[in-house]
Amino acid sequence: MSDAYFVHPTAVVDVPCEIGEGTKVWHFSHISSGARLGRACNLGQNVFIAGNVVIGNNVKIQNNVSIYDGVVLEDDVFCGPSMVFTNVRNPRSHVNRRGQYSTTLVRCGATIGANSTVVCGTTIGRFAFIAAGAVVTHDVPDYALVVGVPGRVVGWMSAHGERLPPFDENGRARCPGSDEMYELREGRVAPIRA
Repeated sequence: MSDAYFVHPTAVVDVPCEIGEGTKVWHFSHISSGARLGRACNLGQNVFIAGNVVIGNNVKIQNNVSIYDGVVLEDDVFCGPSMVFTNVRNPRSHVNRRGQYSTTLVRCGATIGANSTVVCGTTIGRFAFIAAGAVVTHDVPDYALVVGVPGRVVGWMSAHGERLPPFDENGRARCPGSDEMYELREGRVAPIRA
């Protein structure tokens, strides 16, 4: 334990693990030995972090979320309440598949909505936005807005968290919240840097 981060008295932190400065671990959460959490993270109530998990800086994990072995969260990721990660595609109670976990990568700035499910072995792109209740079964491009079961791309989001309007004839759209310009080219969206 350290004065550099906060752990609620009801939380369990197994050692050794790494917890970055300014991180807060709230009621009834459990961080397993070997886990690595970055700076300024916030783990809500009843969050479980497995031992081989890597979490970047400024990650927000809301109540009732379990981050299992094989999951990597880059900086600035938001995991909504009760969203679900998996780590085995074909689980059976009577078949031991430890060591066969599929890697799931959530890239910088992505948002995963409440009660959504991310099937293992997928990558969620930078600043992608997974709507509440969606089920992610395939890789998600950067800045994509994914809804439904199974999840499908229905639009594009800015890094500011605003849905981008339709792209003009030049393949450009302006974020209504930040005024940043984005470009759609060959099915991929990226900000236009000045």
